[in-house]
Amino acid sequence: MWAIGFLAFVVIVIIIAGLRVVQQYERKVLFTLWRYSWILTPGLKVIIPFIQTTQTVDIREKAVDVPSQEAMTKDNISCSINAVLYYKVKEQEVNKAVINVKYLDYAMTQFAQTTMRNIVGQFELDELLAKREEASQKIKAIVDEKSDSWGVDVLSVELKDIIIPVELQRTIGKQAEAEREKRAKIITSEWELASAQNLVEAATMLSKTPGALHLRTLQSINDLSSDQSNTTIWMIPMELLEAVKWFGDAAKTFAEKK
Repeated sequence: MWAIGFLAFVVIVIIIAGLRVVQQYERKVLFTLWRYSWILTPGLKVIIPFIQTTQTVDIREKAVDVPSQEAMTKDNISCSINAVLYYKVKEQEVNKAVINVKYLDYAMTQFAQTTMRNIVGQFELDELLAKREEASQKIKAIVDEKSDSWGVDVLSVELKDIIIPVELQRTIGKQAEAEREKRAKIITSEWELASAQNLVEAATMLSKTPGALHLRTLQSINDLSSDQSNTTIWMIPMELLEAVKWFGDAAKTFAEKK
């Protein structure tokens, strides 16, 4: 009787020691005598103590910060760049994340750092600033291909900050200012060209219509006279002044002879 009770106690202890709770967001990789057996799904599971062991893997999406790295662009400009890596372990390949790699998070971060430096070296600084999404996609493709053997699915890679030296920031600022000034002058010249074309058309139309120029002059005088604060300036052709002077000289000569 005593032996039966002791045996039952031992069995209960072994069962309790072999209980494993698998959360919904977890998977447990089961090893039997240090060899992979299968993957335990969510729920209450029982294993054989001392013969079977488990290792827990979190299958939720993870965001890993890729530390800031000093990189050299294609046009030999030094910059500091960092990123965020989003990935998750594939539910059906959890065993690869345990068997094929040690310290998965650390491995992903280190490989992402190396890949990020290599990809930055393929872009000039202006391209890197303008095509940040393209650079992110290239990093994602390389990291995803490498981590496929680890049972990892890379969801996205986002470049956070691209920091360049202060002196270069000033140079870029001056370049941007010059570019805006160039655009402003081009727009102004285009406006002046359009205005000149309209004036030419108006002058041509006035010259072909008898009395139109006289009416336009009278209209301008009327507009000026409506406001007494305006000062009217009459433009007299030099030829008219020369004619008046000639008449004056002629009159004077005629008077002297008489």
